[in-house]
Amino acid sequence: MTIFSLRQLTLIALGMLALGTLIGVLLGTHQAPSPTSIDTTSSDKTERQILYWYDPMVPNQHFDKPGKSPFMDMDLVPKYVAAKAEGAHQAAVRINPALVQNLGMRTALVKPIAAQREWDVTGKLAFNERNQAVIQLRAGGFVAKVWPLATGDTVSEGQPIATLEVPEWLDAQNELLAQPRENRRLLHTLRERLRLLGMPDSLIAQAEKTRLPITQVTINAPISGVITELSIKTGMALASGATLARINNIDSLWLDAAVPETQVEGLLAGARACFFATNPGAPVLHGKLDYLLPTVDQMSGTVTARILLDNPLNQLSPSNQLKPGTTGRVWLQSQNEEQALAVPTEAVIRTGKTTLVMLAESDGGFRPVLVQAGYEVGNQTLIRSGLNEGDKVVASGQFLLDSEASLLGITAENQEMSPEMSHD
Repeated sequence: MTIFSLRQLTLIALGMLALGTLIGVLLGTHQAPSPTSIDTTSSDKTERQILYWYDPMVPNQHFDKPGKSPFMDMDLVPKYVAAKAEGAHQAAVRINPALVQNLGMRTALVKPIAAQREWDVTGKLAFNERNQAVIQLRAGGFVAKVWPLATGDTVSEGQPIATLEVPEWLDAQNELLAQPRENRRLLHTLRERLRLLGMPDSLIAQAEKTRLPITQVTINAPISGVITELSIKTGMALASGATLARINNIDSLWLDAAVPETQVEGLLAGARACFFATNPGAPVLHGKLDYLLPTVDQMSGTVTARILLDNPLNQLSPSNQLKPGTTGRVWLQSQNEEQALAVPTEAVIRTGKTTLVMLAESDGGFRPVLVQAGYEVGNQTLIRSGLNEGDKVVASGQFLLDSEASLLGITAENQEMSPEMSHD
């Protein structure tokens, strides 16, 4: 019993010694951390901001907090906001150069071009209403005879149209013929009265010469052109001021071009114009823009650009003159020949609310930049503000870069303009 007790006590003592040594080691490892380790932990926590968590196998699905992926047996991965490069305007998208080449990504330089705009629209010829004559009756009467004419017929200047009986002329003529020739002042007054009633000077002179009143007059066409209105028939009674006919000259025509409302910017009076009629063999007409009508067609959403054109007369066949109602293609070119910055139209991204381009930086990054785009000149779009001459923009593959920038939380911002562009 004694020997056993000594051995047992020895084992117990060795065990307590080992336990004490272990406790001492543990206490030593739980001493206060060094200042260096504290700074490192703190900087790790504040280094980057997390946008969301996602499963790398399903990157389009975003989560607000960490946890297990519902798709795969793995933890969700945080997506951080891309850090800004030192001295840069904002963070940029960076892609492996080999991938850029494989995607066929193209860039284009921002450079000035001639801001001379062209339009290719449809148009239609119409009567020039400034070259229109209206025949009206100044005194009441009735139609004695009408020549065989109708609306749409062509008449020459001086061609007879109708013969009218005007009883209201009778009393004024009898008073004129009853006056002695010595009373010149009164005679002049009575002649003016007959003129106001619409009696031609030739008939007044004839009545004074023959001393017989005249009540019948033949109305002739005052100009050559097309009858656009003829509202008289034989036997009709006519009141004072009634319109007998309208005649429109066709030596010049109006060309009304339909320009979309969204494309009228830069189209000003004086712009060059060419009309290509759909009629085979019709001559090409040249002119200049007279003015833009101040209204918009609600049905088509277009603004009418009115051009004055001379109607060429074919001496061999006068009937080959171009006619109102003829349709065709209208080519317009602005007179503005100033220089303006432009980029390929395919490089411009229009989101509906903003307009931007992907700017290619010298260090290989790409970032979205807000721009103010103007009108298109061919396959180029003018840039009013947002870019400087010599900048590089992505002309192919920019939508992929824009999507990646959105995933990284990179938003489009205004670029600081160079001093020479600040006036724009």
